[in-house]
Amino acid sequence: MHYIDVIIPIPLQKLFTYSITASEFDFIKPGMRVAVPFGKSKIYTGIVYRVHHDAPTAYEAKEIQQILDETPVVNQKQLKLWDWVSSYYMCTMGDVMRASLPSAFILESETVISKNNKTTIDESTLKDDEFLVYEALHHQSSLKIQDISNILSKKNVLSVIKRLIEKEAISVEEEVYEKYKPKLVRYVKLHTFYSTEKEFHELMNDLSRAPKQRDVVMTLFSISAKTRKPVKVSELSEESGASTSIIKSLIDKSVLEEYFIQTDRVQYSGEENENSKKLNSYQETALSEIKDTFEKHQVTLLHGVTSSGKTEVYVKLIEDILNSGQQVLYLLPEIALTTQLVNRLQNYFGDQVAVFHSKYSSHERVEVWNQVLELSAKAKIVLGARSSIFLPFDNLGLIIVDEEHEQSFKQFDPAPRYHARDTAVVLAHLHKAKVLLGSATPSLESYFNAQQNKYGFVELMHRFNDVLMPEVELVDIKEKQKKKRMKGHFSDRLIAEMTETLAEGHQIILFQNRRGFSPIVECSTCGEAPQCPNCDVSLTYHQYRDQLRCHYCGYVVAMLRKCAACGSPELDNKGFGTEQIEAEVKVLFPEHNVARMDLDTTRGKYGYEKIITALEQQEIDILVGTQMLTKGLDFRNVKLVGIMNADNMLNFPDFRAHERSFQLMLQVSGRAGRTEERGKVLIQTYNPYHNILQQVSTNNYIDMFKEQMNERYNFKYPPIYKQIKITLKHKDYNRVEIAADWYATSLRQVFKEHVLGPEFPPVSRIRNQYHKNILVKIPKEHSLAKTKEAIIKINNSFLNVKDFRSVRVILNVDNY
Repeated sequence: MHYIDVIIPIPLQKLFTYSITASEFDFIKPGMRVAVPFGKSKIYTGIVYRVHHDAPTAYEAKEIQQILDETPVVNQKQLKLWDWVSSYYMCTMGDVMRASLPSAFILESETVISKNNKTTIDESTLKDDEFLVYEALHHQSSLKIQDISNILSKKNVLSVIKRLIEKEAISVEEEVYEKYKPKLVRYVKLHTFYSTEKEFHELMNDLSRAPKQRDVVMTLFSISAKTRKPVKVSELSEESGASTSIIKSLIDKSVLEEYFIQTDRVQYSGEENENSKKLNSYQETALSEIKDTFEKHQVTLLHGVTSSGKTEVYVKLIEDILNSGQQVLYLLPEIALTTQLVNRLQNYFGDQVAVFHSKYSSHERVEVWNQVLELSAKAKIVLGARSSIFLPFDNLGLIIVDEEHEQSFKQFDPAPRYHARDTAVVLAHLHKAKVLLGSATPSLESYFNAQQNKYGFVELMHRFNDVLMPEVELVDIKEKQKKKRMKGHFSDRLIAEMTETLAEGHQIILFQNRRGFSPIVECSTCGEAPQCPNCDVSLTYHQYRDQLRCHYCGYVVAMLRKCAACGSPELDNKGFGTEQIEAEVKVLFPEHNVARMDLDTTRGKYGYEKIITALEQQEIDILVGTQMLTKGLDFRNVKLVGIMNADNMLNFPDFRAHERSFQLMLQVSGRAGRTEERGKVLIQTYNPYHNILQQVSTNNYIDMFKEQMNERYNFKYPPIYKQIKITLKHKDYNRVEIAADWYATSLRQVFKEHVLGPEFPPVSRIRNQYHKNILVKIPKEHSLAKTKEAIIKINNSFLNVKDFRSVRVILNVDNY
């Protein structure tokens, strides 16, 4: 008898065994997809994990329905990585499979199918069964796979669907994001020939017979003298009152030159690629040091201050790897960053760059997957967010993890709750590749590993062009409030600096880590604040929609006109978010353009690009935003950064609050003064003597590291101890209480004093479910694998208790 073990995309601990025929046994390889029956009526797409002859003992093996691939879509190294992720992060292989594969690969009996309206199909090319399905979709907007098997009155319809997808007659349910096309903006300037006074006078005399053209030139001259910014054609025709045809005739005469600026400097258009930039001496030294450390270490940490030109160093390393014929994976924490970087890399490497992240449609993801699998020339470099570590690499030479301290690399929901940086190290180990972690503010774990000589370590401490690090000034707002020197949330210092920066024609970034208008609305009579009915949080007031919203579950209610408790109309706003800052800036600087970048303004598909583009083209003078701004974006003309309130980050109930605040503030400061002039950063705080703020103001990473590590030693936190967080959720308060106590008691019998909790988190109810956390700390000398085995045993016996079965347990390894 012949059998295969199949990974099915559902969270079950064991793999299922199915029987196959002898001819299938010769054909099937691990990593191929097969359609298998599961339960009474469901059909799943599974991945073959192992081909063997051992019959299952507990059940009769069912037969598979069909083989979906000619060759494996998942390679051996990937299966090994899946194995590691499922054992390390304590989840099932099914979870990992669902996270790894593009959803178009996983057809299920629940899949919804609709007609593809974008293409017209010649119906004569369809086979009978395909035509029946296609015709049914004319009458109904969508069908489930179950409906299709009823129409065709046969069980196995996946092959028919697959053929229809290939013919582009139908689409499988998923939102499709088309690619972003950068918008070209037309600008004009006076031809360089007329830059001297003599030529300019002659030109004016020549144009005396064409007064309209002459007006256009004069207007252009006065606009560019005033703003020193590039002048748009639309702006020029508006100011001078001339039609675009007059401007065109001036361009034809070569009096004016037209040029285009794209959203992102350069787009790869198939022409000659640029050569990568020449490195300065500091970058050269860093590059050769990195190559040296790669001789001894598999992982190297590059600690380079903001704007030191880390990307150019990466580019040189990528060139070497490409020359040796291997693939490169470039991991980024945020989709916002990819747009800026894609253009930079395409500029050097042309169409060898493939991009992979969640804003891609499922078809585009499948294309990238196949390109990587086939070692195609189009995917030598893969640039992507955390999910791209699951692509089918076959010959990986280097993984770059940029901004490695970023918490977006950790997935919190759903399982697998993996950390992309740590998984990348394992992936590189499987491929015998190298890993370069880059950051201006490395995470304590990575820096600790570098100090323990587990990782190589290279520093790049000079900014490009030898620009000085921005000057950081702490503003004591307690003092300012006493002396009545605050206008709203702005101190007189900040207003003075902003006025000066704007007068010089530079741009400003203001950072406030709260979105909305104000986090709390309170009744001044009775002190009642409106709460979310589903979560334990107060509702945030959003002014632009005049509504109160919950940032946890999305609950929305119109803004109250009077207090719900006592009926008093006196409602007061407490605290402030980005919306309120934006409104205040518009009042303080009415003649300047202000924009906001937070989750509300970047919800649209091109939300990020539009704002980043507008800032690059200097259409925005002041940008207000949340931590999206701190990601390694490169804005050339920002001179001043204002941090509106540093305290709400520092006083956060989390053992990483100080490290995170330091990283956030330093990263946001790094957006200032990136080209020639030194930038300035103003941090408003009630406690300017706080250690972290002092360390930010002197850019002193080492002191911060030592102080934080000291605390981590004393209180047994990572990276000294590993930790696993266990969260229990249920809508019944008492059940969670009893279940959590039972769980914690069982853990204490094994781990004694290394168990903390159970404890309610700061927000203990979300979406009507009560949460309770237990923390297990694992000292260095304890075996991680044994610890996890013990926890899984306890977890299994927990799920065997009838009363606890409905309580959801979430195991989160390295939950920081």
